[in-house]
Amino acid sequence: MQKVPSQRKKKALSLYFKDNWQMYAMLLVPIAFVIIFKYAAYPGLRIAFMNYKPAKGYAGSPWVGFEIFDKIFKDKDFLRALKNSLVFNFLDLLIGFPVPIILALLLNELRFQRYKKLSQTILYLPHFLSWVIIANVALNLFKPQTGLVNILMMNAGWIDRGIPFLTEKWHWAATYLLIGVWQNMGWGSIIYLAAITGISPDLYEAATIDGAGRLRKIWNVTLPCIRGTMVTLLIMNLGRVMGSNFERLDSFGNVQVKEFQYQLAIYIYEKGLAGGNFSRATAVGLFQSLVGLILVLTSDRVSKALGEDGLL
Repeated sequence: MQKVPSQRKKKALSLYFKDNWQMYAMLLVPIAFVIIFKYAAYPGLRIAFMNYKPAKGYAGSPWVGFEIFDKIFKDKDFLRALKNSLVFNFLDLLIGFPVPIILALLLNELRFQRYKKLSQTILYLPHFLSWVIIANVALNLFKPQTGLVNILMMNAGWIDRGIPFLTEKWHWAATYLLIGVWQNMGWGSIIYLAAITGISPDLYEAATIDGAGRLRKIWNVTLPCIRGTMVTLLIMNLGRVMGSNFERLDSFGNVQVKEFQYQLAIYIYEKGLAGGNFSRATAVGLFQSLVGLILVLTSDRVSKALGEDGLL
């Protein structure tokens, strides 16, 4: 009697895989990508504890323990790059995190579907553009004398002379951050829109019966229902606070803004990869990963202490 349910389960499982094998086959490529480029690279982390020379390989390179880390933490250039990375990444998070939420709420309120789809497409597009393309467009738009933005502002009488958006460090910092927000906000709103779609219409109907308007529905229904998604994405973003994007920094970099542009990605390239010092580059990368992991675990524990589900 007990074998019949077991046989039925096996038959149902067999039919399920027969009907959905294509989906599992498609998963093989990303799984292989993660295994090869993530987990298979872990043995190479030992370079951070060796005076690694490519010509000698792992066997011929001597172990030096934490000597590389000691040199890095005493390097003034590393401390400057670390400070800049933390400041700009926290500002990126502070400015950029709420924008996709607000954008998703606005898109969700649009009732004309064609306009909504067109708006979504336009807002998602910048995410797929290379930072080289974005930087070149920004350079032509924000040139102090011949840039379109400055010309329009001077013609409108708002300014007397061009603003050095990308050639003065403080203006560069604001422009760099806002362009980053613009590039990521459309893509970041996708997850929030998906979470909003999963909210039960009954909640909105009940709010309507109680006399709630659009803003009240957003505040009392939509935001509480997507709070778990917001917490999860916030935790994930905190894990990237120690990171930095070399392509983005290099594309917007110039001599005038070197003081702010010099972040960990530039440090790793100049002091590590460009000079053939792979041990230093690996050590800095390992340090970034460990700090990011600590931030994720800490924020996850804090979120659970506050009553949220957390990430882990």
